[in-house]
This record gives sequence, structure tokens and C-alpha cells, in this order.
Amino acid sequence: MTENGLSKFPPETLRFLTGISAENSKDWFEANRDLYEAGYVDPARRFVESVGPRLKKISPGVRYEPKVNGSIGRINRDVRFSRDKRPYKDHLDIWFWHGERKGWDRPGFYLRITAKTIVLGAGMHMLEGELVERFRKAILSDASGRSLMKTIEKVKKAGPYDVGGATRKSVPRGYDAAHPRAGLLLHEGLHAGLELPSTVAFEPGFDDRALAHFAASWAGRRVAAQGGDRKLNRRRDAGVFFADPLPYLPGW
Repeated sequence: MTENGLSKFPPETLRFLTGISAENSKDWFEANRDLYEAGYVDPARRFVESVGPRLKKISPGVRYEPKVNGSIGRINRDVRFSRDKRPYKDHLDIWFWHGERKGWDRPGFYLRITAKTIVLGAGMHMLEGELVERFRKAILSDASGRSLMKTIEKVKKAGPYDVGGATRKSVPRGYDAAHPRAGLLLHEGLHAGLELPSTVAFEPGFDDRALAHFAASWAGRRVAAQGGDRKLNRRRDAGVFFADPLPYLPGW
């Protein structure tokens, strides 16, 4: 933990998340704005300040901003197109990303804390457009496809991590459903993480424990390469399909 960092989340975090989950209303939030600052904004900021610099040892290209709308998710929900009109989220999201633009379509490290559980891990939640097509071609390639399978197995052996992102019900049109790696064609994202009881976030040393899980679930060991480095981009590793769209090469 750094001098101004955070070793564990305070009791106020659990009180706030429990309260906003039970009474998700503007009146409750306004009456508990001080609790929001003490249990949500301040500890999340200090967690980012503590873990962010150390994540750079795992992935030098990682980016973070210790503020709301930076690495800290907004508590307000966008209800414009949702049937669920609850005004606030019932969880705290923290995100460390790669690339110039922050978003779930960037690879990175994530932490979500609710009143009952936490979820943390690494990877890329959304593959879109040209990138998803390149991803599929990489799966079918013997070199990159086999490397990707080895990477996934390595992450699974490192701990009880679930590999997610398989959002499709069937393989895309034009692809062979009998291919030995057809299961990966169901993916439109690729990430690894685990769920734990929320109590672990309130135990001393949680920042170190989270960092260890980030390291184990992050397959990108060769991540310091600039996107313009064509020599490195030609390496036959599982991350080759990220070489052009992203400024850094994660191992996924």
C-alpha cells in the first residue's frame, strides 16, 4: 500500500452499497451523500492510486485516472432506454484500461464490488467491427489459434478463473461449427476473472490480493510493444490480432 493508498475498503463502502441496493432512490442518496463520498468516491480513488502504479509492472501500457468518470464508474444509471428506472447502480466499478480511449472495448483490469460479492479480472469485454473479424481469423490460424488455447489453459491453471465473452449462441455464418476451436468463435469478448465474497475487500491487504489476481488473469506478458513496431507485431503469439487496432499488445 502506498502512503495515500488503500489496503482495504472501509466499512462505509459496505454501508453505502447495502443502503443503495435496498433503497435506490434520489431521496436516500441525497440524505447519504456524505456516505457516498466516504464509502464510494474516496476509497475507490485511493485504491486506484495504490494499485495503478503497480499494475504498470504487469502491463506498462495500462492507464488509469483516480476519479469518477476516469477509473471509477459513475453511480448514476443511464435509464433513457431501460425499463429499469432505478436511478443508481448498486455496485462500484473500477477500470484500468489500455489505449488512448477508455471503454469496455479496450483490454484492461476490472473490479466490481457489490454488497455481497466482488468480481475482478482482466481482458477485453467487447470485440467489434474489424477487430472481431481479425480475432476469428486468428482462432482459425493454426499458429495463433493454438497459442490462444495455450494461453487460456495457462490462465485456468493459475487459479479458479472463468474465461468469459462467449455471447453468441452459434458460430458466425460462414464459419465451420465442427472446427476444433469453434467454441472460441462464440466469443465477442475475451476476459478471465473470478467472483469472491465481498468480505475479502474489507480485509487488510486486499490491494495486494487484487493485484495478484490481476497478474494471474492477465495473459499479456509481452505488453510493452508499441502498435507501430511491425517486427514485434509479426510475432506468432495469441495477441497478434490486437497489434494494429490497439497501441499495445496484450497477450489475449
